[in-house]
Amino acid sequence: MSNESEKWLRFRLTTLLVFFVVLFVALFSRALHLQILSGKALKDLAAKQHTMTLSLPPERGIIFDRNGEKIAASLQVDSVCADPSKMARPADVAEKITSLLNIDRKEVMKKLLHSKRFCWIARRIPPELAQQVEDAKIEGIFLVKEPKRFYPNGELAGQLVGLVGLDSVGLEGLEIKYDQYLKGVPEKLVWTRDAKGKILYPRVEKAPVSSDEGVNLVLTIDNRIQHLVESQLKAAVQEKGAKGGLAIVMDPRTGEILALANSPSFNPNVLLSVSPENKKNKVITDCFDPGSTFKPFLVAAALEEGVVKENDRLYCENGAYTVANRVIHEANRKRHGLLTVHDILKYSSNIGSAKIEEKLGNEKFYEYIRKFGFGAKTGIDLPGEIPGLLRPVETWTRVDAATIAFGQGISVTAIQLITALSAIANQGIMMKPYVVRALVDKKGQIIHNYSPTIARRVVSKDTARRLTAIMTDVVGQEDGTGKNARIESVSVAGKTGTSQKFDFSRHVYSSERVRTSFMGFFPAEEPQVAMLVILDEPQKDRWGGVASAPVFKAIGEQILTCFKTHIRPNLTPEEEQEKKDISAGVKFRMVSSSGLVNGNPMINAESDESLMPDFTGLSIRDALRKAKKRGIEITVTGNGWAVKQNPAPGTPLVHSTYCSVNFSHGN
Repeated sequence: MSNESEKWLRFRLTTLLVFFVVLFVALFSRALHLQILSGKALKDLAAKQHTMTLSLPPERGIIFDRNGEKIAASLQVDSVCADPSKMARPADVAEKITSLLNIDRKEVMKKLLHSKRFCWIARRIPPELAQQVEDAKIEGIFLVKEPKRFYPNGELAGQLVGLVGLDSVGLEGLEIKYDQYLKGVPEKLVWTRDAKGKILYPRVEKAPVSSDEGVNLVLTIDNRIQHLVESQLKAAVQEKGAKGGLAIVMDPRTGEILALANSPSFNPNVLLSVSPENKKNKVITDCFDPGSTFKPFLVAAALEEGVVKENDRLYCENGAYTVANRVIHEANRKRHGLLTVHDILKYSSNIGSAKIEEKLGNEKFYEYIRKFGFGAKTGIDLPGEIPGLLRPVETWTRVDAATIAFGQGISVTAIQLITALSAIANQGIMMKPYVVRALVDKKGQIIHNYSPTIARRVVSKDTARRLTAIMTDVVGQEDGTGKNARIESVSVAGKTGTSQKFDFSRHVYSSERVRTSFMGFFPAEEPQVAMLVILDEPQKDRWGGVASAPVFKAIGEQILTCFKTHIRPNLTPEEEQEKKDISAGVKFRMVSSSGLVNGNPMINAESDESLMPDFTGLSIRDALRKAKKRGIEITVTGNGWAVKQNPAPGTPLVHSTYCSVNFSHGN
């Protein structure tokens, strides 16, 4: 081979080699770009071409009362969907499905014509209709399971619990306040095409379970007491011809709300016939003049500051007292001469209250009004709370100061009123009110406990005790305005109130339109239940002592007789002597901070280490820790909180150092 040919061949081989190297590098670079650099984007593009997804509403967490009873839950129900791409004759499909579901044919046809692969036909239909749709086997029509919010007790605590919208989003009450915890992880409805491009029926993809999603709520509310309060309030509203009513039951030592009722109530299961006004939780969203229920806070301030004592006498002007250019009268045109501070509250004297305020002074009175929480939100864990109306003290005239002394010219909310009263019951310490006791995961494990929170000390223990004694006479003595709230064998401290509603058209307070109220707590010596009852515009018995006080009494009596509490009755003289003969170390147990518990008055098992302690209400971890500390071996059954134990609390440990404890989280 000549040199020329050899050179040419070598050139050809070199060129070919370079070509293949360049080609390999180009192919490798392209593969690298497709597989690595653009891989995710291309996969996403392919997925979009071959699949379509739709988020389905998640299943929300359950809302339990304090005893584990379900107040709100989610049920899986069927919704009807359509895939127009699978329909040969959409008009025929529309005819068939609308006749089955009894819905508008034009609306369905419009959806089918304007949708490519998916549209909703009907959401959350009854089971019998779903079965008919499935049996009909209509082309392009399919059923999808969706959660539907269900409230087992209907109207019970409707305004408190609230409601959710069509897409399982909280709209009112606790449902919106705790929406971020209650809402679960959405599921996905996925359509796919096969290799030939044929659209397959959709499938539901379950979302992965997350420990911080779809949390359950445990409330401080007791369903049984809630039902009792709502029943009595509704009956009173009807009997007195009232426009509506409010009632709250609270543990004054902890701030736990045991019942919170609005009348009229509403059923969150049936929304179409409910007016927006009835959905409001007026306990926290509406304010009003408190009337004479405001007088105890004035007297508390005056006693605390030492400007008056219980037996100090003030002249009440025989029923007419001129302040600046206005004449102040007593309610119901009563006439009083000299009255002690004690009797000013017992007889609910407006003039006497105005004179106490004069002794206290505007600035000090205003200071205590703020201390008792008026003019500011309580911070209760419910949406929509308002602060009420309290004008700056600098703007008060003499008339303003006098009328505010008996609860006119200031506006408060019901939750403010019961919280302020509870501060008196709780030895002068105000607790922050709350309705959610714990957040719990799906396994019943506590995620977060909400404990009682001290807001502040309002008055001294001595002042609270002295005021309680006066308020006990308001109810206990035959000439007290609150005698109709008296509960047999248990001492009640309370105060009546009747407030005129302001007529904005005439710019005067109406003598016809009033709110009647009664607030109180019991037992007066060791208060465990505080309660407020308000009737709005009763047509019959327009005074708090005769309209609202009997409702308080009826509810209180049933709490004592229908539920096993640890509230002990007042002792007879014989029982008092017997009590004195018992060892000084024996104590009576009251309602625990976890709420009303079963059993009769018993020896305090918490302080006496020779007795079986009470494990009820504790988590497994806390129960085991408590048992170990006391040298007790316990066997655990179930999950959640302790609901039952054997032996019972208070059993002498000489009989057994073993205890079987049952736990439950309400499922």
